Amino acid sequence: MNLSLQRLSILAFALLLSACATFNKSSKNTGPAPLPKEEAPVPAPSTPDTEQAETIREEELPTFAIPQREMRGVWIATVANIDWPSSGTDSFEKQQRDFIQILDFYRQHNFNAVFVQIRAAGDAFYPSKMAPWSRYLSGKEGKAPQTMLDPLKWMIQVTHERGMEFHAWLNPYRATFNLKVEDLSPMHDYFRHTDWMVKYGSKYYYNPGIPAVKDHMVNIVREVLTNYDIDGVHLDDYFYPYKIPGEAFNDQIAFKKYGNGLDLGDWRRANVDQLIQGLSDLVKNEKPWVQFGVSPFGVWRNASVDPNGSDTQAGQTNYDDLYADPLSWVKNGWVDYLAPQIYWSLDHPKASHRELVDWWAKNAGNTPIYIGNGSYKIRNDADEAWRNAYEIPNQVAIGRSKAAVEGNVYFRARSLMGSNRDIASLLSQTMYENPVLTPNKARNKVFESIEPDISNIHLSDRGLQIAIENAYLAKSVALFGLNTSGKWELVESQYTGTSIDGKTFMFDSYMVPNYPYLAIGFLGNFGEFSQVEIWKP
Repeated sequence: MNLSLQRLSILAFALLLSACATFNKSSKNTGPAPLPKEEAPVPAPSTPDTEQAETIREEELPTFAIPQREMRGVWIATVANIDWPSSGTDSFEKQQRDFIQILDFYRQHNFNAVFVQIRAAGDAFYPSKMAPWSRYLSGKEGKAPQTMLDPLKWMIQVTHERGMEFHAWLNPYRATFNLKVEDLSPMHDYFRHTDWMVKYGSKYYYNPGIPAVKDHMVNIVREVLTNYDIDGVHLDDYFYPYKIPGEAFNDQIAFKKYGNGLDLGDWRRANVDQLIQGLSDLVKNEKPWVQFGVSPFGVWRNASVDPNGSDTQAGQTNYDDLYADPLSWVKNGWVDYLAPQIYWSLDHPKASHRELVDWWAKNAGNTPIYIGNGSYKIRNDADEAWRNAYEIPNQVAIGRSKAAVEGNVYFRARSLMGSNRDIASLLSQTMYENPVLTPNKARNKVFESIEPDISNIHLSDRGLQIAIENAYLAKSVALFGLNTSGKWELVESQYTGTSIDGKTFMFDSYMVPNYPYLAIGFLGNFGEFSQVEIWKP
């Protein structure tokens, strides 16, 4: 609601008495405005009996322009405990400390989202009626972790407390990580639906050609979507498995039964399409503000096979080997974003990162692209380019030059920690100097007209406490500061659900008192942004 001038005067007086900031109304101008300054008083006449006169003009507040938004995400892989937890036999208390360590590391480097693997191989990192507890969490498949907490709810909560998005990453078709079926829980689908399984190489996979499998995967996601306050549903690149020379994926019985006159390749791609469409419909119908996206392999097709493909020589491709066609998903509007895994260096001779970023940007249509960066290769690959400290920052710069690219996701969490912390620091110094909001999914003109109704502001050297009466209307609250260059930058965002009482927020950034002006606004469920209120601390 709008603040009246009378209310402003009362609030200003109260704030002065409590050594707080005077609150002023936001400027609604869209054009640039100079930094505010008071007009100098008119000089007094020389005659001593003449009263001094001065002209006082109401201070003009700086125009607010929301800073550029960008996805800065990181994949937290749980399979085989490669990122988190360090071990399934660790106490849950240690696992909590380790997870928070990852969150705090990336928050400190101005990342804003985590993509956490909650289903790695037919298992679950949450209490599920459709899959057993993961051995990577509890040490033994089917065994519950030693805690009264729901691990997934806890992970979402602590992520949101840091103002970061939580995307639930699921692997749909990998059923096992090896052939040791004796280690599986009796609740695992290997035992409950043996007819769904295909042995291929050293693993078992769900058969994507069986309609019941697709329905099962949709219901698994439905369970997560219904029970948890996630920001996104995310699938990785494992659809049909990467091909093994000399070995065929044995789905011939299902092909004969359900092939419907298609050739094998088109039938397999149709199976994957049906899963993507089914999940898209589920999210749109149940929680349309939740993002649904996929991280496909970095090469759609090579130009040597298809003139529409990229100038690459990849040994395997999405379309021909994994039977996944991201261009079909884009064309049909089934995904909110794609995060292609472009894990090669900028000028790799067979699959140039530079070439592939350009290709995806040109072929994405209206679908945002988040580039998947292979940070796991830093100082750990035969390609000497990965020894260049600027390889990752340069990749980010290339992506930013493309209008379709709206951010990056890094594989994987531990790769920028430990011995590669210097690369993370370089990235935050060159590309991620300040925190930013994630991209928005949609616009809502009604929400965008809302103004925060502030009832109290208290600023001290410990930070800012602010009470906003209508915060319940928002998903998040975002605080901005005007920097020395006259530009607004994000200080911190907080989910409304993590506030003290639903309306009182504590912003403890040491930077808060340093800004000449502060502004606060709301974010809606779709990431849409409200009006702001601006004041001078």
